[in-house]
Parts: sequence; structure tokens; C-alpha cells
Amino acid sequence: MPQRTVLIVLFDGVQSLDVTGPLEVFAGAEKQWPGSYRIRTASLGGAPVRTSSGLTLVPDAALTAEPDPHTLLVPGGQGTRLPDPELTEWLRAHGPRAERLVSVCTGAVRLAQAGLLDGRRATTHWAYCDSLARNHPAVDIDPDPIYVRDGHIATSAGVTSGIDLALALVEEDLDRETALTVARHLVVFLRRPGNQAQFSAQLAAQTARREPLREVQRWITEHPDADLSVEALAARALLSPRHFARAFHAETGMTPGRYVDRVRLEHARRLLEDTVDGVEEISRASGYGTPEAMRRAFVKALGAAPAEYRRRFRPTAPAR
Repeated sequence: MPQRTVLIVLFDGVQSLDVTGPLEVFAGAEKQWPGSYRIRTASLGGAPVRTSSGLTLVPDAALTAEPDPHTLLVPGGQGTRLPDPELTEWLRAHGPRAERLVSVCTGAVRLAQAGLLDGRRATTHWAYCDSLARNHPAVDIDPDPIYVRDGHIATSAGVTSGIDLALALVEEDLDRETALTVARHLVVFLRRPGNQAQFSAQLAAQTARREPLREVQRWITEHPDADLSVEALAARALLSPRHFARAFHAETGMTPGRYVDRVRLEHARRLLEDTVDGVEEISRASGYGTPEAMRRAFVKALGAAPAEYRRRFRPTAPAR
């Protein structure tokens, strides 16, 4: 088995969990398969860095002293808001030499500043997707997934998604059982699909200002198996369907249909993760009606059928 060097770039203002989360995943895999990973941290000049939370990290070496790694990982944090021409130049020169280029959270900003994401699909923390797209129009920003793979480049969303991505890379490098064991030790899921949304429908959508629309939002969440057509929801809000659809979108930033789709998907996911109910029963409880309708929704949104999704979260649970 070839040894893969993972080099994690450190800088002042880095988010500590962006560093330690993936590092713990790769270190856990190394404990199971000695010699599988060589994990290094480095900063410009080899100087200690202060994280955004005030923690001081002491790197293994200076970036200029490290050979080109297999995996070059760039974390995010408040420090990415400040220009760093020297680090940008180092990434521009050495990023293309890595076999795998990875960013966590706003580490994607550093990669974009170095021109390494031009013509690529990428993601970052949802709060910075708009500014990244605006400042780097050559990058195809997808604000929804928790991580995105485009060739040898992988970018992930906020903080804990770096763990999800690292687990996916370990599974790819070694095997699923190794990644599952690491996930169990870290008490995290193996593994959230990369194209799972960064946040729930309730968080993705704004809370409506008017009480009738807020009540409709609550009703949808509590009754995913009900008739949630625009006509039925408009009747609950005492509005015409046309007025309701316009008002709902204006106040939540999301059409009623899209909101319903997200709520039903989340409800089905929770049942698959937390219960042993069968797919047919879950499809009815979540408002899909049939297993096939739920399967299409899962494949479209998550890239995995319900049975496969359940296996990822509950490997010992019956697919049913």
C-alpha cells in the first residue's frame, strides 16, 4: 500500500476544527493501517499560528521545506478574509503539483485566489458562497452540497463537513470498513453524502414575517404526509393560490413546492437514520406515496437510493 502524505496548510486566523477534524480522520486511519498516511502541518516560515479561537498551533515545518504531497489540504477561518500574497503564490506554485487538492470551509477562498478553482465546480461555507462567486466568476460555485468533487480537487462547506470529506477520502484510499471504524471512534456518521444540503429546509428558508405563512411553515414540517399542494396550503393561509405562492416566496426566499420537497426529504432521512421502518412505510409517512417516488427524490437530491442511504448511516440496519 503506497503511503500518502497529507500536508495541512496553517496560517494565522485558521479555524482550528478545519485543521483538527480532517487530521483526526487521517490519523485514525493511519492507526489502523500503519504506513498509509504521513500527516504534516506547515506554515510560512514554520512559525506557530494563532487560530480564530485563540488556540496556538505549532507546525511541523515551513511550507518551503516540505516536498510536494499527495494531498494538500487548505483549511478555512477568519484569516482567509485578509490577503496573503506570499501564501497565495506558494499555493499557485505548489497546488497543481499535489495529486489531490482539498479545501475545508473558506479554504476555498485561498484556492480561488491562487487561480486553482478556475473552471471548476466548488463549494464553501454557505455564508461565503455569494462573495466567492462574485469575486471569482470563473469558479462554478454550488452553495448546497456539504462537499464537491471535481476531478482531483475537493472542496467542502463549513467546519464539520471537512470531517465528512476526509472520511470519504479515507474510504476511497483504503476501504469502507476503515472509514467506518474512524467514524465510530469520532462518534460521527459515515457518511453524509457529499451532495446533502448544508442545512435544513427550516434553516435554508427564512421564517415568514406574517403569522399565517409562519403557521403554514409549521404545518408543512409537522404534516409532511398531508396534502401540501399550493391550493391546500393557500386555503390554510386564507389566501388565493396565486397570492399565497408569491407571498411565500417573497418572505421565505423559497417556493412552496421547493420547501415541501426539502421538508419531505429531511423527514424521510430522519426515519431512515433513526428507525427500522420499511421504505414503503417511510415513503407514505413522508408524503411520497410510493417507494419509487421517494427513490427518485433521494437519487436526485442525494445521489443515493433510500436503501443505500440507510446503509451509509446504519450499516447493520435492514434495508427492508
